[in-house]
Amino acid sequence: MKEMTKKTAVVAMAGIMAAGMLTGCGEKKLDGSKTVATVDGTKIPLGVVSLSVREGQMQTEAMYRSYMGGSDFDIWDTEAEKGKTYGEQAVEESLKDVELMYIMKAKAADYDVELTDEDEKAIAEAAASFMEANSEETIADLAVTEDQVKTYLELQTYKQKIHDPIIADVDKNVSDEEAQQSSFEYVSVSTADLSDDEIKEKKEDAQKILDGLKADPDGDFSEIAKSVDDSYSSLSGTFDANETSEDEDTDDEDAEDADDGSSSYSGTYPEEVIDVLRTLDDGEVASDIIETDTAYYVVKLDKKDDEEATETKKESIISTREQTLYTDTTEKWLDDADIKEEKKVLKTLKVTDNHKYVAPTATPAPTEEAAETEEVTETPEADATETPEVTEAADTTTTPEATEAPSYSTDTSLTVKDGDTVNIDYVGKIDGTAFDGGSTNGQGTDLEIGSGSYIDDFEDQLVGAHPGDEVEVTVTFPDDYGAADLAGKEAVFDVTVNGIYE
Repeated sequence: MKEMTKKTAVVAMAGIMAAGMLTGCGEKKLDGSKTVATVDGTKIPLGVVSLSVREGQMQTEAMYRSYMGGSDFDIWDTEAEKGKTYGEQAVEESLKDVELMYIMKAKAADYDVELTDEDEKAIAEAAASFMEANSEETIADLAVTEDQVKTYLELQTYKQKIHDPIIADVDKNVSDEEAQQSSFEYVSVSTADLSDDEIKEKKEDAQKILDGLKADPDGDFSEIAKSVDDSYSSLSGTFDANETSEDEDTDDEDAEDADDGSSSYSGTYPEEVIDVLRTLDDGEVASDIIETDTAYYVVKLDKKDDEEATETKKESIISTREQTLYTDTTEKWLDDADIKEEKKVLKTLKVTDNHKYVAPTATPAPTEEAAETEEVTETPEADATETPEVTEAADTTTTPEATEAPSYSTDTSLTVKDGDTVNIDYVGKIDGTAFDGGSTNGQGTDLEIGSGSYIDDFEDQLVGAHPGDEVEVTVTFPDDYGAADLAGKEAVFDVTVNGIYE
């Protein structure tokens, strides 16, 4: 959540949830009053978990539409693992999240965290607005009462307020050696799924690019690449100047192998590429093209010691330490708690492809003034097969204040931190080629750093950036990703940080 007053935070949250639900016909209505779990003797009503589930569903669907270019999709009925669908998995994860929030509320006093009168007032107002903004049918589908909405917003506020105290004691000292980054430029010429003759042609292209770069080492790398083929362009990247770093994933076997002097690099870029780059000096071009299983690389080392990238890496390491401490602490709380779950009650809460969230068209709460006036009209009955985009356009309205342009700051002195909300644009590429649905098309999109909304460590790689910065983000799509043509593949996103919400 962006750094804003707690009042704005809870109102924004209510705005996010203030949306209509389209449900499958003939489904049995939920009983939100039933106890779905107890945590250390405190009962959790199903209605509170229902709110968490639907909020998570909406966020997931928004993320998929972002990646897939706004297209609708079916995912929730698809098997995820161990015979469970993604929908069933989402319900179980939401219950765990709610259980943890109840624990956080109980632990709050240990961290001198409490709700202020302002917090309580904002929560009450947000809950009332939520009930007014949604139709009776939607409220019945959610199986929620106004008191349960208040409870959910209260829990979310405790979760927000206790975060910083939990990580307050993390070690923020990171040495230059530990974080030292080298920067480089490269062109990747993909050879994946090509015939032998096509691979030969790609190798010739890579050699032409290398020859052009050698002839003009200070020339525009992208222009040199495009002179060979307009589909080629250069990218920039960074890597650990030293062979090991705190957040590299090197297992024991790899570490043993590294004792013989071989590289133990396990980062984003191919080992063959990094090995060559570590032999170069500032401004030096690799003498030969580098061949991997899937591509030919032409590389040039920019700076062996990139001070700016090193400072960014320090912030990333600290952020990782904070996240680790937060996760370890909260997971222990869950392990130590006396939790009893009512599985039969939980199974009545479903997420299927017949359940579609109709979210407001405006970005919730870009400013406190907009957040406090955000409303959504009641959603008429609609066919569950309609796409959210169609229904939004037809059935959802907001007040003028809620549609105002986002008020993010473009001050270049600001630095992206964990917990910030940023506005970004991006273009995603696989093996140097842009893929469908992998771009914002210059429209900008908001992203909360640390929310886990985007795949892999996408968000972590933006920590330390400034408004106006262009950041290369490399991620790997999960093997079970909903789009089969992207599943398991590495992608590079050219990200522009438009601004940071203050």
